[in-house]
Amino acid sequence: MATKNDNYPIDILISWVDGSDPEWLADKAKYTPPEAITDDRVSRYRDWDNLQYLFRGIEKFAPWVNNIYLLTWGHVPKWLNVNAPKLHIVKNDDFVPAEYSPTFSSQTKDLNLHRVNGLSEHFIYFDDDMFLLKKTWREDFFKNGKPCDCAILTAHSHTEDRYFMCMEYRATGLLNKHFNMKEVIKKNHKGWFNRKYGLKMRFRSWVLSGFPRFPGIWQQHLASSLCKSTYEELWEKEYDKLNETCMHRYRCVTNFNIWVFRNWQIASGNFYPRSTKFGKRFESDDPGFPKGVTDYIEKQKGTMICINDSNADMTDEEFITARDTIKNSFEKILPEKSKYEL
Repeated sequence: MATKNDNYPIDILISWVDGSDPEWLADKAKYTPPEAITDDRVSRYRDWDNLQYLFRGIEKFAPWVNNIYLLTWGHVPKWLNVNAPKLHIVKNDDFVPAEYSPTFSSQTKDLNLHRVNGLSEHFIYFDDDMFLLKKTWREDFFKNGKPCDCAILTAHSHTEDRYFMCMEYRATGLLNKHFNMKEVIKKNHKGWFNRKYGLKMRFRSWVLSGFPRFPGIWQQHLASSLCKSTYEELWEKEYDKLNETCMHRYRCVTNFNIWVFRNWQIASGNFYPRSTKFGKRFESDDPGFPKGVTDYIEKQKGTMICINDSNADMTDEEFITARDTIKNSFEKILPEKSKYEL
């Protein structure tokens, strides 16, 4: 359970896969996904060659971190110093139960993070497209033992190409099964209508709080502050549903993902309000991409950034240009190798 003692360790988990590894591709090819529900786009595995900047950012901007766990199929980046202090290489098979292995789904990994051996109660989960851009303190992620987050209501606006929204619907449905929205908000009014969210977001929550149930929780899509005890509680209460997701070897749009744990913490009141300006997500299909990304990085406009690869129609030439442009921007703020690099 969360503690008010601020001396507790905080770990970082990083999920990474080398989508070009021939051995991984051969292993993946042994299992045919059900095409109707599987999200196996090339953008899910494309390598932007920028993971080193996540490690550089952690070393420079989060020196207080306890341990760093790199979750991987078995391969590691060629430049990685596997003997670096604090670093632990964790293969999927080391923490994903045997009945779910092998898995090629990030969602299965998401749902089993609490099984990583030695992981502390308080941890921060980074996808490999999330980076630190400024100096951070422990209190940016956990305060008074609680995960820092934003409790903001949202209404899902579905379009045909945004089929991943099904995961949000399922996560919201699970939330409504266990929590009464009006009671949750009444019990923690300051948490839901905190000034740190800004007037626009507070107004959004105020309007949507008139609904009889949670219409949805706004997902900022940044690194998540999580507690192992949250995982243990949800697995105990909803084993069948989480187990069903984990039985899918590929990422499926009908699955649950890490949002169920974040939503649960928020509805439980186990969070501390954090500014919505802490970070920002960018999509590779945004108009003018990657100009907004490079500007945000070089000017260090936020503490964190997520660069989500959502454009499966990007040509190889467009991808290489965008990749190299973004790397050049990272070099401007993180030019020195970290102890995690050879």
